[in-house]
Amino acid sequence: MADLYIYYRVHDNHAALLAPRVRAMQELLAHDNQVAGQLKRRPGSAASLQTWMEIYPDAPDGFEALLAAEVVAAKLTELTVGARHTEIFMDLQSCA
Repeated sequence: MADLYIYYRVHDNHAALLAPRVRAMQELLAHDNQVAGQLKRRPGSAASLQTWMEIYPDAPDGFEALLAAEVVAAKLTELTVGARHTEIFMDLQSCA
């Protein structure tokens, strides 16, 4: 399992429209895959753009493809600017 961190930009005037779409998508993913997503944003904005982050802890193998399909179904990219950037982190294993 791994933790997924996805960040992207949102126009200030699209934030109120995008938030419920992301939350609905995350509720669906949580129900179907038992992955409790989180939605965060960087404080403030620059040039009327906010930076948002979705976090999916303990995501199972194959979750990234499921997420990509749900992003399309929820039409999230209609309200974002540029690409969604995904970072994947795993727990460190003890050497002992």
